[in-house]
Amino acid sequence: MFRRKLTALDYHNPAGCDFSDETQYRNCIVWLEDQKIRHYKIEDRGNLRNIPSSDWPSAFQKYLQDVNCPFGVQEKHEALDWLLGLAVRYEYGDNVEKYKNCQPLAASSNSDQPIDPLVNLDINSPDFKAGVTALSNILKIQRHDDYLVMLKAIRILIQERLSPEAIAKASQNREGVPVTLDKHTLGFDTGDATLNEAAQILRLLHIEELRELQTKINEAIVAVQAIIADPKTDHRLGKVGR
Repeated sequence: MFRRKLTALDYHNPAGCDFSDETQYRNCIVWLEDQKIRHYKIEDRGNLRNIPSSDWPSAFQKYLQDVNCPFGVQEKHEALDWLLGLAVRYEYGDNVEKYKNCQPLAASSNSDQPIDPLVNLDINSPDFKAGVTALSNILKIQRHDDYLVMLKAIRILIQERLSPEAIAKASQNREGVPVTLDKHTLGFDTGDATLNEAAQILRLLHIEELRELQTKINEAIVAVQAIIADPKTDHRLGKVGR
């Protein structure tokens, strides 16, 4: 499943790798650091290069933290996929002129038909899980056991907060509406006209905050209802539910 990236990086045996084998896995990590990523100085790579050592997982965990990888040693395939992506990025950065002139692949005869990028999506592949997890970490979205739910949350966040329309709306200056304090009853008297006006202003600001809170609560209710109203039906059991 890593063959494409390994081939792009000129790894010596991209088709025959078995990363369920711990030795092959560790060798690939060391090769990536030595040949492509080069985050450590040569003299600082000793612990990572000591592949037979029982302390290698600790050295690898430190390495992942040093390169800001969002995955740990327990998430082997996700961590490896992330490091491969980092290596590909560095490889391109070192050879911009070489890759800039690459010709795109010829388009298929059905190029006039729109292609759904989710048609051939394998939701169980480590690549998919690693990509969704990395996006959720960047966008600070709560992790979920169902990666499709996480992907849906990412889509909603991008549409509502990061779309050109949302960014343009957020950039607009919000102008306040003039309010006549005399038309609003405070409900009590402090004995000082200035304090009374200040109390009225604070009350109006508090009411505005409550309105915003209610709006957010309504949005949350609608979002929950959208999930609840989309149950999975198991016809074999003759019932509807998750």
